[in-house]
Amino acid sequence: MLHRAIWRSPDAAAVPFRTIYWIDLVPFTIPDLSRLAILLDVDGTLLDIAPTPREVRVPDGLSRLLLDLAQRCDGALALVSGRPISELDVIFDPLRLPAVGGHGAEIRFSADGAVMAGRVPPLDPVFKQRLEDVAGEFPGVLVEDKGYGVALHFRLALERGPAIVHAVRQLFRVWADSSLELLSGKAVLEVKFAGFNKGTGVRELMRRSPFAGRTPLFIGDDRTDEDAFSVMPDFKGVAISVGRSLPGVDHTLGSPAEVRAWLEGLLRLAAAES
Repeated sequence: MLHRAIWRSPDAAAVPFRTIYWIDLVPFTIPDLSRLAILLDVDGTLLDIAPTPREVRVPDGLSRLLLDLAQRCDGALALVSGRPISELDVIFDPLRLPAVGGHGAEIRFSADGAVMAGRVPPLDPVFKQRLEDVAGEFPGVLVEDKGYGVALHFRLALERGPAIVHAVRQLFRVWADSSLELLSGKAVLEVKFAGFNKGTGVRELMRRSPFAGRTPLFIGDDRTDEDAFSVMPDFKGVAISVGRSLPGVDHTLGSPAEVRAWLEGLLRLAAAES
């Protein structure tokens, strides 16, 4: 079914007044949100990328939009992020949502539920120190110790990006631990244990109420989101990438501003037809 909606984005400078055609974006009539599970990456998808992870900003009205959508979905809206869930709570405070954190290392099935953590052992402290030593060779590189993984952010040292990537990959090869994997994202490298990722986290989430039995719609922008994209067919779900087309996606939105605007439009359509 084709829906056409005309509306003004809250990010009007980034997304001009426009007509959006809602065609085949979910496999049932929009906006039947009672059958939908909305799963959202955070950095680069909901929120614009910032120079450092701590500088991200939640735009005015976004928390209210997410809360309203979650209520329309009977609570089946979750954040799916590489950040720890405790960090997501700080960013969106006072809003709490179900979440997959740490690329699947943590999970919270309901907004008021407990965080299931501690399922992954911490990284070897010697290896962590060697990663910090590599980062120390490049001014501007920020080290984020997540316990179960370490991320090196080099957005403040983009000109040294190739050298940083080479140094970390070389250390990873020399360490030669097959239980670990090296992830690359937008100006970030992360080492974590293999065997869990956003895809495994989404699978686990979709087995529990209120997500079970619904059609998932996952929106993400980065290489690490491809693991979640890859499980969408198993649930007859929909994958939407941001900024560029990625393997296994059904549709693409141009920017986080467009994602926020698209979500607002979805809510307005739901309200108009309820």
